[in-house]
Amino acid sequence: MAMNRSELVAAVAAKTENSQVAVNGVLDAVFEVFVDQISQGEKVSIPGWLAVERTDRAARTGRNPQTGEAIQIPAGHSVKLTAGSKLKAAVSKK
Repeated sequence: MAMNRSELVAAVAAKTENSQVAVNGVLDAVFEVFVDQISQGEKVSIPGWLAVERTDRAARTGRNPQTGEAIQIPAGHSVKLTAGSKLKAAVSKK
C-alpha cells in the first residue's frame, strides 16, 4: 500500500504537532528547492537519507515499436534518486 501526499502531510503533522496547512507549506517549499537546484544541475543531498541529481542522456537511435523504423532520440536530462545509508538500513531491517 502506498502513502499519498495527504496521508504523508497528516502523518508529519501528527508527529510534529503542527497543522496540516503548515506541513503542506513546508513540503511545497522543499520540493520547490529541489526543482530549483536540480534544474540548475546541482545535486541535493540529505546525508544518510537520500541524494537527488540531474543526469544527462546522450542522443541515441531507437526503434518505433509499431513499425520497427529507426528513430533518433535527442539528448536530454533525467533525475537520479539515490537512497542513503539510514534509509537502506531501515529497509533491510523489515
